[in-house]
Amino acid sequence: MSTAAPVFSLDCAVLIGRFQPFHSGHAGLLQAALASAAQVVLVLGSAFHARSPKNPFTWQERAAMIAASLPEAQRERVHYVPVRDYYDDGLWADGVRRAVASAVPGVSRVGLVACFKDATSYYLHHFPQWQMLNQEIDSNAPIGATAIRQVLFEAEDVDVSLAALAQLLPQAVAQYLKAWTMLPWYGPLVQEHRAIEAYKTRWRTAPYAPIFSTVDALVQTGGHVLLIKRGGYPGKDLWALPGGFLEPRERLLQGAIRELAEETQLGVLAPTLEEALVGVAVFDHPDRSQRGRTITHAHHFNLQTSQLPEVSAADDASLAQWLPLDSLPAMEEQFFEDHFHILNHFLKLTRE
Repeated sequence: MSTAAPVFSLDCAVLIGRFQPFHSGHAGLLQAALASAAQVVLVLGSAFHARSPKNPFTWQERAAMIAASLPEAQRERVHYVPVRDYYDDGLWADGVRRAVASAVPGVSRVGLVACFKDATSYYLHHFPQWQMLNQEIDSNAPIGATAIRQVLFEAEDVDVSLAALAQLLPQAVAQYLKAWTMLPWYGPLVQEHRAIEAYKTRWRTAPYAPIFSTVDALVQTGGHVLLIKRGGYPGKDLWALPGGFLEPRERLLQGAIRELAEETQLGVLAPTLEEALVGVAVFDHPDRSQRGRTITHAHHFNLQTSQLPEVSAADDASLAQWLPLDSLPAMEEQFFEDHFHILNHFLKLTRE
């Protein structure tokens, strides 16, 4: 006796998230997607980032832990697509649509699994062409991914903490996390988390939520760009643009040139740099920095020389180096915060 194939109301259901990590709440949304459509596309957001306490798992690791939590019959119906953070809502939404169309070409009836958690869920309104599949939030639901990460990185005994989290995670994910904490990047991420929390604590007693102003310098010449490696947490050993916090009595351009000199010892006079300035852009996405609301003014200098001036790391930098422009696209996952996207804004490193 044959069993009739299930009839689905949609060809495809889309579920968007960071899933850092994938927990039982996410699993419920995924089951709702699988119940409504023949195929499901899981959009893994914040892909291609360097590891951080906010995004500790690569998109491949997230796909693996989700797949491990599903029975084989469901596993075959799920597609995983990584989408980077563009720090631009329009570009990001276009990226999601392209990724979905590539994963399930030709489908016509598409639904978007929508769970409006808080103000950060505004992105769900960027897809009016897809049918909204609203899912209610259980007010008694257990803690979410942010709190799970906090427990993970503040654990005195990882095994004990993972045991306490087990009820919040699919069993396969709990097992995955236990193995993951034994890998070499777990220890540095714990240190990174401590540094970020210490930074926030210093400002917690401020009478209002502080907004920090920073400046960055992108110097290009001879087919190369000048970058530093950060010497301490947060972002230790990640590539970044030379830059830092604006001083109280300082103009933006002055601050960018000062930070450039302090971190790279670049042998170019300030008047020459001022003449070489070809662009300035403000990067103000609320989530661009885990340290708090940080708005940066990036300055693009093009020296237009064939020779690469001498540089030497100092101050907050452990290394200052000229890197070929054509090497940058492959380095996206090695950059601090949104610095790759600042480079991409000026230098058009990716097709988007």
